[in-house]
Amino acid sequence: MSTTITDKTFKTINPANGKPLTTHTLMTDAQVEDTIQKSHEAFKKWRFKSVEERGKIISAIGEELQNYKKELADMMTSEMGKLLKQSEQEVDLCSAICSFSAKNAPDALKSEEREISDGGRGIITYAPLGVIYGIQPWNYPAYQVIRYTIANLMAGNSVLLKHAENVTGTAKLLKSIFDTAGLPEGLFSVLVISHDQSDTIIEHELVRGVTLTGSPGAGKKIGEKAGGELKKMVLELGSNDAYLILDDADIDLAVEKCIQGRIYNNGETCIAAKRFIATEAVYDEFREKFVKGMKALKLGDPTDSGTDLGPMARKDLREKLHEQVQKSVANGAEILCGGKLPEGEGYYYPATVLAQVSEGQPAYDDELFGPVASLIKAKDNEDAMRIANDSRFGLGGGIFSKDVDTAVEMASKHFDTGMVFINSFGLAEPNMPFGGVKNSGYGREHGGFGMKEFVNAKSIMIGED
Repeated sequence: MSTTITDKTFKTINPANGKPLTTHTLMTDAQVEDTIQKSHEAFKKWRFKSVEERGKIISAIGEELQNYKKELADMMTSEMGKLLKQSEQEVDLCSAICSFSAKNAPDALKSEEREISDGGRGIITYAPLGVIYGIQPWNYPAYQVIRYTIANLMAGNSVLLKHAENVTGTAKLLKSIFDTAGLPEGLFSVLVISHDQSDTIIEHELVRGVTLTGSPGAGKKIGEKAGGELKKMVLELGSNDAYLILDDADIDLAVEKCIQGRIYNNGETCIAAKRFIATEAVYDEFREKFVKGMKALKLGDPTDSGTDLGPMARKDLREKLHEQVQKSVANGAEILCGGKLPEGEGYYYPATVLAQVSEGQPAYDDELFGPVASLIKAKDNEDAMRIANDSRFGLGGGIFSKDVDTAVEMASKHFDTGMVFINSFGLAEPNMPFGGVKNSGYGREHGGFGMKEFVNAKSIMIGED
């Protein structure tokens, strides 16, 4: 990790130069227990606020995020190395989520009436559950937090956050922003804790739900612990998203969007484009233009406006990625560009393209969480779809074709993922559901769906007068 942990403290590290940023102190067990109790007490008051009252404060959070935009963007870039301009875009997305949630929650959470069999009246209400515990990763330090927090606050729950150690500064800054916006004390709490302490929180009787964004391995461990306690869960895990370049694709558009999809956020995105499956008819042209574009990317300082690709977030992550590249090559893959560890300070890795990618290689089977693209040739459109689905993951994917109607049919009937982008690359839209299938997890966030993940859909049945 890029954090040096002792029994009580750890240091965050700037991945652009490998130098320490800040020392943070782990909470004691007594402090953790006190935080959970205060979260529960805050929930007991917040649950009775109307959705509209909650929405006013959520809107204020969105506005306050803009007031802190520069400070928050600088913090994210210094802690995990994302391009500064992309950190600023992340803050804008967070504000948009607040705005969408405040506007749409009254409809999403309103009670429904239905006629029941004896002629009586049925009412369905959506009651908050209580304290929701979120375990979040480092790659989108603000967005990952906002995504689950805002939905649950709108639903009437209170929220605990265990953020990744290397973005602890961002977590604390978000807490300050929430406080400044007027969120009542105890509704959003940052827990600076160890993994062992985290396990005890999952077991705590006052914690009613658990949400994790992370690796499939982490998902299995947390899922087992939460399931053992009969706690409701949402798991948003990794993926190996395939982007299909079909016979009739606009190749220049596909190249542009596929490069963006592979290197956005320094390639460290669960829903990034990772496998590029081009049909035989267009493979050579796509390969030539794609490699040329990847070679032209400027690797460097994430605060420089001319930089295309910043450092990876941690030293160990860079080492793992390079090992995956080397294992793929040892099993038959070919490096078309990149693939070498650069000298100098910081955790940089060049934009890399691998060809001759096939089953049994990490580049085909696993998630490569960094700027490495896997290029695969398919016989035809049908074969491209088969290869895309030949994965244990199923978060997102893409299709490039001038025949949009056919692409939509492929996406809706054949692509075994939670999200599909057609002739584009995207990350998240506040009004569209976000989540995956298979080893990419379960549950949905955004689009109003996240507000109903941790509520009690309660049936109230009234007999006929």
